[in-house]
Amino acid sequence: MSTTEDVRDHDALEHGARVGLISYGVVHVIIAWITVQLAWGGSGEEASESGAMQELAEKPLGTFLLWVVVLGLVALTLWQLATAVWGFRHEDGMERTRHRLAALGRGVVYVVLAFTAGRTATGSGGGGDSSQEGMTAKLMSAPAGQWLVGAVGLGIAVVGVYLVWRGITQKFTVDLRTDALAGRTEKPVIVTGTIGHVAKGIAITIVGGLFLWAAATYDPEKAGGLDDALTTLRDQPFGPYLLTAIALGLLAYGVYCFAWARYVRQR
Repeated sequence: MSTTEDVRDHDALEHGARVGLISYGVVHVIIAWITVQLAWGGSGEEASESGAMQELAEKPLGTFLLWVVVLGLVALTLWQLATAVWGFRHEDGMERTRHRLAALGRGVVYVVLAFTAGRTATGSGGGGDSSQEGMTAKLMSAPAGQWLVGAVGLGIAVVGVYLVWRGITQKFTVDLRTDALAGRTEKPVIVTGTIGHVAKGIAITIVGGLFLWAAATYDPEKAGGLDDALTTLRDQPFGPYLLTAIALGLLAYGVYCFAWARYVRQR
């Protein structure tokens, strides 16, 4: 086995990645809880990754737990980046390229989340939707800024649609050791993965839609992150019920992450 493969398959990195996946699941469970509160009367925290980190920081041993989350997500990032470079060796052509690009994308998401957790742990704040609006305003003021914001929105929307597709087609099972899923365990894992990917994909697609709306109207304040997207959904007819359904889906995604940590497949 080569040195690069040794790095990718190292036990310490795999165990760290499992901790990262568990941490990722906890974040989604907290977001789901905040989303339910948002649907039925409001919440003191944003229904977003930064809001979930702040919620965790306020718990006993919160700072310590946040640093565990940071370390786990860093390990998860390294694992995904290594997979993007050396993984899926048994796939051919475009299929291998697609899987490696997906791993690279997940690595970017995890490192951003690790950075958010680190800032929260040090008391620097986690950003949130208000900072995203400020960044959108700066981007809008740049040459061709309106087109750039539109491109960002389109990219986010594509990610959301991809997650919905991945859930409906159950392509996420490529990340699982399905041979290790026995009997009554397999169906709940597949169901939570399907529901979770679809719900998260819908929420992210709405975020992309907000960016596109901001670009179309030349109004940075209409852009925002997950919290703004969920608030927009709440304000629609039957909004609290729709938001509760999304919250249950995000909870399912969190539970799926726990199973993913247990049955993760090295590629």
